Amino acid sequence: MPRAGRPRSFDRDAALGQAMRVFWERGYEATSMGDLTTAMGIGSPSLYAAFGSKEQLFREAVVLYDATLGAAVDHALTREPTARAAVAAILRANTRTADADGPAGCMLVVAATNCTDANAPVRDLLATRRDEGLRDLRLRLDRGVRDGDLPPDTDTEAVAAYYTAVNQGLSIRARDGASRAELTRTADLAMATWDVVTAARPSGVPPADDPARHAGG
Repeated sequence: MPRAGRPRSFDRDAALGQAMRVFWERGYEATSMGDLTTAMGIGSPSLYAAFGSKEQLFREAVVLYDATLGAAVDHALTREPTARAAVAAILRANTRTADADGPAGCMLVVAATNCTDANAPVRDLLATRRDEGLRDLRLRLDRGVRDGDLPPDTDTEAVAAYYTAVNQGLSIRARDGASRAELTRTADLAMATWDVVTAARPSGVPPADDPARHAGG
């Protein structure tokens, strides 16, 4: 009979958690294999045997982030009673990263925004995840229209893009050292504009991306 493989001598889940933290804090390209093996407490052969490659390890770290620290967004979208409450909860969750026991800002925003072409798959991975977040927020706003939370002619695509831009900006400010109080003031100001940005378009006014809106002059 073939001999059983050598049992793994480390906790894979714990090691993945440490890798996620390093990627989140330093970014994909700035993280070396030495950084990873030191944080994970394993050697390079064990890392490659367990995860395959640095890129695959990063992909698993993103999945872990979504399932744990990033789960607040899904909770807000699915459990808050109104569209407004959902958006407010998403912004509040991001402000809390400023004083949490971990890197500041959303990992999906800060971990791979400036990758070179050599690491385009990683850059594109996070861009896709951010696009999915934008889509999910728009769908929640669409539900708000159906539920009567929002006017029937609300431009949910534009509103989702606006609050996504605010939320991603909070991540950058958090990474730059802004305090939770500063981020909360920004989030509160953004929510104070809710009634304006969700107002129905006046009759006859085309969407912002309609060429007819910019014709003439």
